[in-house]
Amino acid sequence: MPPSGVVTQAPPVEEESSTTSEFALPKGYGVPQTPATDPPEGSAFSMPRTYSSRDAPAFTPPAGIPRVDLIKDAPWQDRMRTMLRMPVADRPVPEAVQKSEAEGPAVPRVLDLTLRVGELLLAGGEGAEDVDAAMFAVCRSYGLDRCEPNVTFTLLSISYQPSLVDDPVTASRTVRRRGTDYTRLAAVYQLVDDISDDETEVSLEEAYRRLAEIRRNRHPYSGWVLTLATGLLAGAASVLVGGDLIVFVAAVVGAMLGDRLAWLCAGRGLPEFYQFTVAAMPAAAIGAALTVAHVDVRASAVITGGLFALLPGRALVAGVQDGLTGYYITASARLLEVMYFYVGIVIGVLVILYFGVTLGAELNPDAALLSTNRPLWQIGASMLLTLAFAVLLQQERSTVLIVTLNGGVAWSVYGAMHYAGEISPVASTAVAAGLVGLFGQLMSRYRFASALPYTTAAIGPLLPGSATYFGLLAIAQNDVDQGLVQLSKAAALAMAIAIGMNLGSEISRLFLRLPGATAGARRAAKRTRGF
Repeated sequence: MPPSGVVTQAPPVEEESSTTSEFALPKGYGVPQTPATDPPEGSAFSMPRTYSSRDAPAFTPPAGIPRVDLIKDAPWQDRMRTMLRMPVADRPVPEAVQKSEAEGPAVPRVLDLTLRVGELLLAGGEGAEDVDAAMFAVCRSYGLDRCEPNVTFTLLSISYQPSLVDDPVTASRTVRRRGTDYTRLAAVYQLVDDISDDETEVSLEEAYRRLAEIRRNRHPYSGWVLTLATGLLAGAASVLVGGDLIVFVAAVVGAMLGDRLAWLCAGRGLPEFYQFTVAAMPAAAIGAALTVAHVDVRASAVITGGLFALLPGRALVAGVQDGLTGYYITASARLLEVMYFYVGIVIGVLVILYFGVTLGAELNPDAALLSTNRPLWQIGASMLLTLAFAVLLQQERSTVLIVTLNGGVAWSVYGAMHYAGEISPVASTAVAAGLVGLFGQLMSRYRFASALPYTTAAIGPLLPGSATYFGLLAIAQNDVDQGLVQLSKAAALAMAIAIGMNLGSEISRLFLRLPGATAGARRAAKRTRGF
């Protein structure tokens, strides 16, 4: 019996064992009280609260936090790419952000702005890794350091988790339409550069306003100017492979007719596959007609010039670049798109060549062996081709002259190696494309802009137009084996262009001063090593 005055308490009743969630708040973690009208903190239906990295719970990985010194005067692309290749726990904590409000960044608005910036870059043809870097730069500049962007061919998503015990916030955006406007691309890069600059004050409202202006801006060149540029591109390509004045005019007319037919199909809502099929027919028809009429011209140069105006070199380079940088899903989708475009071109040209051969057109596949050696004419034609290609890409007028000179240098290197040095065309193309990529990367670092305006148009003279044509001609004449050999050569040249451009860019990053870990080590993605 307990003595008098002592109050006895019943023993605690043991509760039944229950499984605890690993996402439950740990004991001792205080949750601020919210008014009764607000949804509970941590609810999936509540709006994400503002966040400051100073109030986040500290976390130290088991191996410690490596010291990473970021070079502030380096381009933002390199700084963001360096951090993207690190795990989230290894990334350095950002400094105090002056662009966000005093109570912290508005998470939904920052994520929405980030997705809209990524949409414009991806729709403009930028590589997946560069889109990732731009999205990460916007988020980090507004104080969201624990974010993970993800880029695929048509879908952009970004996930942000304030701390280890907070619910992650994920947003996504679908890229419905894609076009080519490098002027708009350069404006978006300038906006990201200003946002990521510590000395430039760009609020969320200002960033939204500038982004809206970029989207509303009209293309610098009208539709008829683009049609004329398409004709000049085809005419320059025909001179590049040995054509004369008559061939130049015929190639210009054929390419312009094909371009207007493609515009007509686009206005009727037909997919791009049929647009490429229709656009490839007029140049092939004019070349076959000149042969039937027994006009003493190189009809193959007319058809080759028309093919130069259609080959999707930009999409091919972007697809191979995404594959080399580890974005395999995006690379597969882009290369599949290129394959569909090629199939459309093949169908359009093969139909015309088949009817031309049936009507008695004497198209000679051995003309591929007749190499032309007119260095001055070819350099001039390559520069005209590059100029027309730059207009088709809607580039800024300030970059047209630079990329035109780059295209002339690329063809000079190719001609010196292939015609004078008798080196294989694949190796010559790879070296010339590598120099184009190196120069473009240096110019992009000097101007803190994208490298595409300085590289894409410059590879125009190197595109495998003649090999593609002679492969299709051999198939039309029932010589399937020879046709497949020529088409394989065209594919090898296209891969040499893409790999050479990417290698030139990587060489520039390898030897220039880059932000990275201590002792000058350069962090890169290590995914699969073969063992």
